Amino acid sequence: MMRLITMILIWLAALAAPAHAQEAAAKDPGATLFRNVRVFDGVGPALSPPTDVRVEGNVITRIAPRQSEDGAQVIDGRGRTLIPGLIDNHVHMMFNAFTPAQLAAPGMTPEKLMAASAQQAQLMLMRGFTSARDVGGPSFELKKLIDGGRVMGPRLWVSGPMISQTSGHADLRGPNEPSRRFSGKMSQAETVWASVIADGRDEVLTAVRENLRLGASQIKLAAGGGTSSDYDPLDVTQYTLDEMKAAVEAADDWNTYVTVHAYHPKSVRRAIEAGVKVIEHGNLLDEATLKLMADKGIWLSGQMLVDSTEAMDPARREKRKPVIEGQRIVWPMAKRLGVKLAWGTDFLFEPDLNAQQNAYILRLKPHFTPAELLKLVTHDNAQLLALSGPRTPYKGTLGVVQEGALADLILVNGDPLANIELIGDPAKNFAVIMKDGKIAKGE
Repeated sequence: MMRLITMILIWLAALAAPAHAQEAAAKDPGATLFRNVRVFDGVGPALSPPTDVRVEGNVITRIAPRQSEDGAQVIDGRGRTLIPGLIDNHVHMMFNAFTPAQLAAPGMTPEKLMAASAQQAQLMLMRGFTSARDVGGPSFELKKLIDGGRVMGPRLWVSGPMISQTSGHADLRGPNEPSRRFSGKMSQAETVWASVIADGRDEVLTAVRENLRLGASQIKLAAGGGTSSDYDPLDVTQYTLDEMKAAVEAADDWNTYVTVHAYHPKSVRRAIEAGVKVIEHGNLLDEATLKLMADKGIWLSGQMLVDSTEAMDPARREKRKPVIEGQRIVWPMAKRLGVKLAWGTDFLFEPDLNAQQNAYILRLKPHFTPAELLKLVTHDNAQLLALSGPRTPYKGTLGVVQEGALADLILVNGDPLANIELIGDPAKNFAVIMKDGKIAKGE
C-alpha cells in the first residue's frame, strides 16, 4: 500500500487538468415517453400492469396507460421492464482506474489519469449505475466535470479524503515520512487530498470542516483496522469517543452525517455512541451490536467481496480472511434483525473488477429475493444518500419510478423479478439507460 503514495502525487496535477477529460455525449430529447412498459417502482414486490411513463426535463411527470405522445420521443417498451437507475453506495472513483504497477509505469501522466478516471465513470453509467457515493479520495474535480456535462458518469456524493488518526486505516504515509506534528510537513498523500491525518479534537474539527468547505456531501472517518492498510491490525479501534464526537458535531452543524470504516463491535459501538449514522463494512459484528444498530436506526453499508484477486499481495489476502468469512454471516443476520441495509462494491486499485460491478450485486442472491435485491440497490441505497439532507448535490427523489421522481431509469430486456441474472449483464440486457432525463444509452 505504501508504494502507492508516491504514485498518488500524480493526481494533484490531474485534478487540475479538466481540459483533457472526455466530452459527454448524453442525448437530451426534451420529453420522452416509455410506451408499454411494466414498472418496478423500487418499493413494491411486483411489476405493474403494462403502462406508459412520461419524462419531461429531468422528472417523471406521469405514469398511466395509453398516453398521448404530445411531442415526446417515444421508446417502445414492448412489455419490457422499467426500473430505477442502480446505485453503488461505496466507490472510490479516483482509485479504480489503475493498478499500482500501472501507476508506477514511466509513461504515466496526469492527462492519462484523468482520462482513465473519466472513462471509468462513463463505463459505470453504461452499466446502469446512475448514482454513486464516493467514500474516500480526491474526487471533487471529477464530480464537477460530470455535473457540468463534460464527462458522462453517475451522480456523485463525494466524501473527500478519508479522515484518519495517526496509525489509522487512512494513514497512507511511507515508512520514512514522520508525523506532521513533529516534522511540520504534510505527508505526500495529504498534499494531494487522498487522505487526512487528524489527531485530537481540534484537528478533527478542522479536517471535517475543510472537507465540507470543498463540497463534501458527507464525512468519512476510519474508526477501526483495515485490510488494505499497513499500520493497523484488523482488531484495533481508532479515534477516541471525544474525537469522533467532534467529527459528528461538525458534520451535524452542516446538516449532514458521518460514516465510518469499521469491522468489529468495539469500534462500531463507540461510533454509535458518538452519533455516527452509517457503518461501512461491519463484517465482524455480533448479534448484540447489530440489534443495537437496528434499535437506533443505524445504517449498515455492506459489501459481498470475493476471497481474493490476482492483484492482492499475500499479506492482504491473509488479513482479509476473517472479513470474507464474516460477511457471509453478517448479511443474513442483519437482515433478520431489521438493520437498515445498503450495498456497495468498494473496488480499490483493481480496475479489472470494475466490469463485474453488476455481478457483485448477484453475490447477495442467497440472502435476498429478486425484488428485495432490486429494492436494495435502488430505493434503499437512495434512502441512505438522502441522509446528506441539504448537502445532497441533487435535489429530488431518487431510487424509485414514481411521478415527481428524478428520471434515472433503465429499460431491461426481460423481467428481472423473474430472472435477477438479467442485471448482471448490462451490455446485453439494459436496452435504455437514462440519467437526469437524458438518454445515456439507447436502442
